[in-house]
Amino acid sequence: MPSTRDLFDALVRECRRRLFDESLPRIRTCVAKLSDDDLWFRPNDQSNSVGNLILHLCGNVGQYVLSGLGGAPDVRERAKEFSERGPLPRADLLARLDRTMTEAARALDRLDPATILEKRVVQGFDYDGVGILIHVVEHFSYHTGQIAWFVKARKAIDLGFYRGVNLNRKNPG
Repeated sequence: MPSTRDLFDALVRECRRRLFDESLPRIRTCVAKLSDDDLWFRPNDQSNSVGNLILHLCGNVGQYVLSGLGGAPDVRERAKEFSERGPLPRADLLARLDRTMTEAARALDRLDPATILEKRVVQGFDYDGVGILIHVVEHFSYHTGQIAWFVKARKAIDLGFYRGVNLNRKNPG
């Protein structure tokens, strides 16, 4: 029977894998395929640019992980994530994402299994630490998919995320 610590470690390990080994490299791959104009292109007023989505991910991770789990002050200005029209330099945008994710990795390193189920209020919602982790991974993955879709639609390319993997393979019975 796994211990509470084993379950905690497995949860954090899987969250790290999804954020740092899957989504973050996919975003970098996508951004590398876009021109500066493409990075800030909005198909319409109800849609966000890839640049806006990256700013939004930084804000969300900052508010949920750095503040909600890590105890840092909540300095998020959510409306600015969407009102930015760019073009912020690509290097600055990616540096902001890298800084945010580096700080998030440190916050994950400091998580305490003894407090992971404590209630916290983040963005007006009541979460425990597990809920925060699931929210952040789901949210990050969701917007990573939007970014990938944008690149595929704009550039008509296969991003190769699953190149070399047989996705038609069946599970052993």
